[in-house]
Amino acid sequence: MDGPRQDASLDEEEDMVIIYNRVPKTASTSFTNIAYDLCAKNKYHVLHINTTKNNPVMSLQDQVRFVKNITSWKEMKPGFYHGHISYLDFAKFGVKKKPIYINVIRDPIERLVSYYYFLRFGDDYRPGLRRRKQGDKKTFDECVAEGGSDCAPEKLWLQIPFFCGHSSECWNVGSRWAMDQAKYNLINEYFLVGVTEELEDFIMLLEAALPRFFRGATELYRTGKKSHLRKTTEKKLPTKQTIAKLQQSDIWKMENEFYEFALEQFQFIRAHAVREKDGDLYILAQNFFYEKIYPKSN
Repeated sequence: MDGPRQDASLDEEEDMVIIYNRVPKTASTSFTNIAYDLCAKNKYHVLHINTTKNNPVMSLQDQVRFVKNITSWKEMKPGFYHGHISYLDFAKFGVKKKPIYINVIRDPIERLVSYYYFLRFGDDYRPGLRRRKQGDKKTFDECVAEGGSDCAPEKLWLQIPFFCGHSSECWNVGSRWAMDQAKYNLINEYFLVGVTEELEDFIMLLEAALPRFFRGATELYRTGKKSHLRKTTEKKLPTKQTIAKLQQSDIWKMENEFYEFALEQFQFIRAHAVREKDGDLYILAQNFFYEKIYPKSN
């Protein structure tokens, strides 16, 4: 509707809010830039959730403020919110309509390697920005060999707590309960979770299912200059020995189990949404209809 609203309430599509609680170093900047590039054309708002010191856990009072903002800030609807925050269950706060959660995750060792070098050398997105570990020339392989803290298995524990949420147990490294809760939330609370390695397919599915936000996203990703905008510089791939050493840890086994679980679910959704022809994927047309409608209208 382009004209003035006769009713203060918004219709379903205009009342929509998406939360992308992005996990660091999972191609989140590349995907978010697509949302920014499309927002004017598709007429929605994009807002970055900037938390102090990138703390993914909000205080209880901030949780209340955040939920109130998301649900009642009509001027910012439809809205796409993104930030490094862990999952927050809006139902706990008594809201009538919950936002739509989406996310992307990555192979846990690849994500950690990327983050390790990002802290030291930054990326090509903001090359002049001084990073926290700038000046440290030690490779990831050397760090693992020496038992360094920045490459310890405990640093792998991130994707599970991001999906698990704001419970204390979510942040207990190696918690089986946290992994089970993360899996539950992924299935029941997230509209779609993609993987970094298959980002284009994730975008294609979002465009098909939520065109109000993502109309034109697939083409923009394929042709746009910002498709792979952010690349960590000076990144050296770890050796097989380094990978094998990390894979001995129970933490890696749990994070990898969660990643494989997410990947399987994503591929299941994709398999039922697309068809392949000559190596390309095409979104399926509507595959259901209504019949035997009674009572018959005159």
